[in-house]
Amino acid sequence: MSSARPNTETRTNNGASSVDESALVSVSGVGFDYEDAPILENVNLAVERGEFVALVGPSGCGKSTILNLISGVLSPRDGMISADGMTNRSDRLGNVSYMQQKDLLLPWRTVAENSRLGLEIRGVRPNESNAAVEKLAESFGIADVLDSMPWQLSGGMRQRVALLRAVLPDNPVLLLDEPFGALDAITRRSLQHWLLNVLDTANKAVVLVTHDVEEAILLADRVLVMSSNPGQIIDEISIDLDGTTTNGDTTTSPEFIELKKRIMASLGDQEMTR
Repeated sequence: MSSARPNTETRTNNGASSVDESALVSVSGVGFDYEDAPILENVNLAVERGEFVALVGPSGCGKSTILNLISGVLSPRDGMISADGMTNRSDRLGNVSYMQQKDLLLPWRTVAENSRLGLEIRGVRPNESNAAVEKLAESFGIADVLDSMPWQLSGGMRQRVALLRAVLPDNPVLLLDEPFGALDAITRRSLQHWLLNVLDTANKAVVLVTHDVEEAILLADRVLVMSSNPGQIIDEISIDLDGTTTNGDTTTSPEFIELKKRIMASLGDQEMTR
């Protein structure tokens, strides 16, 4: 974590700081209101370096709001948030990598130019940013389309470009908000496996928001289940599927099916009690 950034703390209602200093991402006792309506209440989560955590829950429960709070786009009503040692919202803004469902590629820029946008904003010299793009383009599967325009790419290729743009600044925290939600099932599954390979050695703290329970199980080390009205984390499921496949398909293994049943039951329980 960076020790050079100011350590301005947000405090809980009782005045006590409760950030988890051992975690790369820490959300502690966080509440958030929108137009006086409580969206989140007493949300707590911690993500270590090299860990992949997924958030699942009903629409409107505040999953994306949590990402906006971690990234510094929003401020909490109460509680404390830290990302890479940055407890000050203004420090987190622009220093936490954030990939959203819409790729948001600029239509007048080439693939290479879109990929290096984050580096340009940071003032990285053009020759250095171009070299950084070229270094990773092959592993991201876009080396042959660097001179193409966004409209010439498939949805899956556009998402690869968007992820490269998010990863290039080399921030240790990566937030993913339904990155494959708009893709067809075959493309989505292919990109899920590709994403795991890309992040395997990245040593980042990753937080994924998804409505797809199977995606959460395939990608994450832990799945956090949320309720709504207001949004809270009500269950945590650890995922360990190494080597558990049936005919080469992890999703048909007994272990995977049991995990899916547990998560669906947790989602169903909170739906029934609202």
